[in-house]
Amino acid sequence: MGGPLEDLRVVECASFVAGPTAGMTLAQLGASVIRIDPIGGGPDHARWPAANGGTGDSYYWASLNKGKQSITVDMRSERGRELVLALATAPGEDRGVLVDNVVGRRWMANDVLTARRPDLIHVRVQGYPDGRPAVDYTVNAEVGIPAITGGEEGAAPVNHVLPAWDLLTGLSVSTAVLAAVHQRRRTGEGVYSEIALSDVALAGVANLGWLSEAAENGRDRSRHGNHVYGSFGVDFACADGKRVMVVALTPGQWKALVTVTGTEAVFTALEKAFGTDLTDETERYRLRDTIAAVLKPWFLERDSETVADELNRARALWGRYQGMADVVTAHRGGEHRLLADLPLPGGPAGITARSPLRWNGERGEAGSAPVLGADTDQVLAEVLGLSDAEIGELHDQQVIGERNPQQ
Repeated sequence: MGGPLEDLRVVECASFVAGPTAGMTLAQLGASVIRIDPIGGGPDHARWPAANGGTGDSYYWASLNKGKQSITVDMRSERGRELVLALATAPGEDRGVLVDNVVGRRWMANDVLTARRPDLIHVRVQGYPDGRPAVDYTVNAEVGIPAITGGEEGAAPVNHVLPAWDLLTGLSVSTAVLAAVHQRRRTGEGVYSEIALSDVALAGVANLGWLSEAAENGRDRSRHGNHVYGSFGVDFACADGKRVMVVALTPGQWKALVTVTGTEAVFTALEKAFGTDLTDETERYRLRDTIAAVLKPWFLERDSETVADELNRARALWGRYQGMADVVTAHRGGEHRLLADLPLPGGPAGITARSPLRWNGERGEAGSAPVLGADTDQVLAEVLGLSDAEIGELHDQQVIGERNPQQ
């Protein structure tokens, strides 16, 4: 695909979100990423969302693995395992880089790999540091996020649908790869880095200060719906029933909001009555319900387009609530240059994204959707130097997937 990592080759043997996100991130920066799957596909190959109401190609798998070469190997066979090890430890200055989430397979342990290539860069995704399995939804529950999510009246935990810790882990993996490549070029030494999903989640809430707050208070933070914690921000309904989210984190943003809504006199009186200063975001948070009640009529008197125009002119901080179908419509209309159509071999095109990193002002290509196993012969010939006869024998023995696979 071209890009700053054009000479780097990465072997990826990982399923679900974190590992594939790392490989996709590196591929979109120009790295050559070889994805290894079992014959027939791994546990995420048909994961939803998928085309044709869930019966067609997986939009999820195709998009997370775009721009990669795909090979399929029977990793239960000795010859298949040998192929995987050979690919992971192939010689070359910008080779010998492996990303995996393989836990408990002795044949793919780090010491086995480094016996073949001592300067191997090996980044392993784990659930927990001790190797136990975990997924985003389980670690998110354990660090307390669902307990502070949702409306004020709720009692049951509210799970977040976005696998944020998976995505952050994937970006942490790509960062680890690049740091390890830099170290190897300086010292000639390999790196074995383990990144546990649970550690990423725990680090996230700790670094935000949320655990410190709980330690001081001796209890969890209360839920408060759509209010922004510690400042002012909440949603408002417009005259046409559409809703917007309005936030005022800084004194400047607060002034813009007050000015555009014509509520300066009301809030000046409130400051005198409560003996407070609403340029202080802590005070805005404390009086959030009162502030929202004062602002509410302004939004209800205007349709969402008028609200948008006036807030934009005032340079207020806001966003509209919309569905993903609205984002699709905007994309079809030429908005969102980040997005790209992703043709699938066996079904309707999906929508995917280019890298959000603009390189010297330019957005790179999104990358094409892979076909499971389609690059097996080419990779084995180019990377391992196998002949057509040797590759044919591997096909005959079903050590690798079928020739010219079709999804």
